[in-house]
Amino acid sequence: MPTVVAPEPIPEQNPLPQGLDQLLNLARARTPQDRGRLILGVADLYRTAAQAVGGAPSALADVFIALTRDAEHEIRRVLAVRLSEADWAPADLVKMLAADEIEIARPVIASSPLLQDQDLLQLLADCSLDHQIQVALRPGLGAAVARRIVERRDPTVMTALATNRSARIADDDFAALVEHSRHAAALRAPLARHPALDEALALRLYHWVGDALRQAIGERFDINPVRLTEAAVAAARQVAGLDGSAPADPAADEADARLTAKLHSAGQLRPAYLIRALREEKLGVFIHGMATLGGFDVIHVRRALSGATARPLFLACLAVGLDRAAFPALLTEIRKLNKGFPLDPDGTAWRLADRSADQAAYEFRLLMIDDDQPSV
Repeated sequence: MPTVVAPEPIPEQNPLPQGLDQLLNLARARTPQDRGRLILGVADLYRTAAQAVGGAPSALADVFIALTRDAEHEIRRVLAVRLSEADWAPADLVKMLAADEIEIARPVIASSPLLQDQDLLQLLADCSLDHQIQVALRPGLGAAVARRIVERRDPTVMTALATNRSARIADDDFAALVEHSRHAAALRAPLARHPALDEALALRLYHWVGDALRQAIGERFDINPVRLTEAAVAAARQVAGLDGSAPADPAADEADARLTAKLHSAGQLRPAYLIRALREEKLGVFIHGMATLGGFDVIHVRRALSGATARPLFLACLAVGLDRAAFPALLTEIRKLNKGFPLDPDGTAWRLADRSADQAAYEFRLLMIDDDQPSV
């Protein structure tokens, strides 16, 4: 008889891959370490599925997000680092991590290719200042996000943007950053060194930076020192609200003019009264008094008070009979009342040789006539 060989028993097949079995065991565990291994295991499982034909099922993404949402701080931090450059992770999970505590969010905001401009705009609107700063520092930041940062006008976030050399900043937004640097000193250094700074904006920035950055701007653009000085004065006048020709308050100016005329007709308008007017903080009376006593145009006196040098004002004071020895104190009082003008860059521009009142008046008018000429 032929020998009958009994069939080998069919081994019971494990319905789940061994790795998934291990994940299920970890899911039943209670320790943070096991939960951490579980989430990282799910991350590996999701990556494998995402990179396979057909991609990862949405249910697995939901599990991944739910586990992460309930995980401890340190687990979320480790996961954020692992996913910071991943292009296969669930987008909703990446957005969740980007809005998490800043230590968790930072690597994701900085590097994740899954965050789009709309996601970054949402972070700017909803999250902390630290998140906004990290958005501003993101390499290759888009122009739309950069514009929103400029529109929000937070000095710290704008400064972070100014240090981001790879951010795409539109020309008008960069010009707005230069404008904001008037009042946000931290912006000045990164803007002065930014590759997008052109000569026109450098001339505007020049007035607001310190000596070291002025030198750097001058060397970088090889700008004529005269042009730099002119730009500084123009910017300073704009900041101070002075245009050198019109009064800030026409009604008050009219009252000052009437008072000056009344004093003059009564014989009480003398050089000593001009000093008294300054001590009483009546700058408008001083201006009209100078014009009346010297026979000057009021516009020219105002220009002398908003100039790049104190020399024209000094000449006008000599012309009306004010003692040259009193001029330093008088200049100090005027600058207190006139937003720092006239400028006195080296303190010596007005230290002229003795001259008569008539000669001083003549030189003053010559300077003001030159100031009237159109620039070439």
